[in-house]
Amino acid sequence: MTTATLSHRARYGFRTVASMEWQKLRTVRSTWYLVAIFAVSLIGLAVVALSHEGYAQMSAAGRASFDPAHDCFIGLVLGQLLTGTLGVLAITSEFSSGMIRATFAATPRRPLVLAAKAAVLGAVTLAAGEISAFAAFLAGQAVLEAPAPRAALGEPGVLRAVLMAGAYPALIALISLGLGAIIRHTAGAICAVVGVLFVLPLLFAPLSPSVQDVAQNFLPHVMAANSLTAVKPVAHMLPAWLAFSLLCGYAAAALAAGAWALARRDA
Repeated sequence: MTTATLSHRARYGFRTVASMEWQKLRTVRSTWYLVAIFAVSLIGLAVVALSHEGYAQMSAAGRASFDPAHDCFIGLVLGQLLTGTLGVLAITSEFSSGMIRATFAATPRRPLVLAAKAAVLGAVTLAAGEISAFAAFLAGQAVLEAPAPRAALGEPGVLRAVLMAGAYPALIALISLGLGAIIRHTAGAICAVVGVLFVLPLLFAPLSPSVQDVAQNFLPHVMAANSLTAVKPVAHMLPAWLAFSLLCGYAAAALAAGAWALARRDA
């Protein structure tokens, strides 16, 4: 094997491509705007929700179902859209600007480009998600007023709920990255993300309760609200770890479809 061949392979290795993708992501202002808004909304909405909880006026049934850990993560309703938008922009912005041609010229292995984007995007959104989730949990518990019970990280299921609340936005970002690679248009890909997160649950509303109970086990937003972040079990929902595994499968499938689309279609 010649020195030129070795040099060629090293140039297009995963670490090199990931380094280039990190440079792209961190130098774009929208990345940090979206991350900042995500963090502020998750923490701020936790404070607003739990400071106005009204535990003293709740019925006996309401108090029995009250989940002080779960209620810290109401901000994920907005947060998932923000990280989803970031995932879309991580690739569609290059298509709209034409920069993707230079990227593919430098790294002809297109699935490798998407894998590097996924690794960098996943690391950034996971870090932001976990830091924000712990901050939201601590802020939410701090504003809870007696006689409302507070949750502690050492209680069963609480640490798991906080960790999964931080991981969920990263999975949505990866799913959105895959959709962006398939659709290649920013507005279209964001509409697809909105459809998956918010429109699909509405389509099942007119159906029978038994069908809704089954369908909601497979819808990302409902899974996050009623499985991942719930400490107290919710009827008809999948166990948290099974729901999390299913979401990981969605992300893997979206990225695999995106890699296939990039390899098959012209830039």
